Amino acid sequence: MSLLRAFIAVELPENLQDTIQQQTTRLRQALDSSLVRWTPTRNMHLTLKFLGDVSPANIKLLCEMLTREAEQYPAFDIRIADLGSFPNSRRPRVIWVGLYAPAVLESLQRGIESAAARLGYTPEERPFSPHLTIGRVRQNLSAQDSQKIRSALESVKIGELGTARVDSTHLFKSDLQPGGSVYTRLFSAPLRKE
Repeated sequence: MSLLRAFIAVELPENLQDTIQQQTTRLRQALDSSLVRWTPTRNMHLTLKFLGDVSPANIKLLCEMLTREAEQYPAFDIRIADLGSFPNSRRPRVIWVGLYAPAVLESLQRGIESAAARLGYTPEERPFSPHLTIGRVRQNLSAQDSQKIRSALESVKIGELGTARVDSTHLFKSDLQPGGSVYTRLFSAPLRKE
């Protein structure tokens, strides 16, 4: 049995994915694929827990865990706005669009993180920072290329892009293909209805 690469995430509605794509077009045009590997529009999501390699035998356990965790939290709205980079604008590695959510999002993420750790998955050491990765900066760029990225990020401003209702969490598998990752939803767990 081969292992699955898996993660737990919140999906965005397609109309918001399209809005993000439209609002970042100028940035994508300024920074071509030799500098940044851009996330395909339909792959934009909020990762709650990256699981890594998962045995197909563990999928049922993960689905049960996700169901238990999700039903403890009410559905909520997230606001999508702003553009930035990790770790900072001087040395960008990841280009992101920001997410603003009530405290329930962080509680949900911590609950999933703890439950996954009890199942033997390695806990994430970095603090949770809600964002949508829209691009990954290629490694080993020249100082001139790094400056070009920084300048492009400083020149493009995006404001409010919209609001999305979060009413479920999803278990995805990720298949690495020559054209990039292909995500397949394996399971969905609804949040508690208020």
